[in-house]
Amino acid sequence: MRIVLASASPRRAQLLKQICAQFEVLPSHIEERRHADETPSAYVQRLALDKARYVAGQLDDTALVIGSDTLIDYAGEVMEKPLDKPHFKQMLGQLAGHVHQVRTAVAVVVTDGRQIKREQVLEVVTDVELGAINDQQLEHYWNTGEPQDKAGGYAIQGGAARFVKRINGSYTAVVGLPLYETDQLLSAVANS
Repeated sequence: MRIVLASASPRRAQLLKQICAQFEVLPSHIEERRHADETPSAYVQRLALDKARYVAGQLDDTALVIGSDTLIDYAGEVMEKPLDKPHFKQMLGQLAGHVHQVRTAVAVVVTDGRQIKREQVLEVVTDVELGAINDQQLEHYWNTGEPQDKAGGYAIQGGAARFVKRINGSYTAVVGLPLYETDQLLSAVANS
């Protein structure tokens, strides 16, 4: 079956290559805006599913579409990509020295080119503890350009790895695609 990753993220594509030899990449173009009263869990799952549904709706043949989304949840507050340097410093300053949750949802949608035949979404939550980060480190990290398009303003697989004191959960989920759970979803679809 044709497999399509509904993402423009090179990190997700690199991760998916570890468990899936052949797939296509077709970015989704959905509005990523949290609804009023939407929990962080419901929000990340909806976005993953919306991304997969959007791309499935663009296809005219049978395919399995994978959508994923990642966000930072600090005490119920959703931290998405920083708007600018002051916003980045404020966010990472809040996270420094504390434990937060990285919520990554992965969705699988099967389409026959006319309608969605099956869909499933699941969420992986990983606790991440950052150590103390001083102003000079924040300034230097911002100037690398890496934080600008990352949820919470950091990439665990990049320069921010030096700030990570510990994680409890899935490293690949923090990067952007939980491989174990994605593999389980793909296997379940293949065997159904």
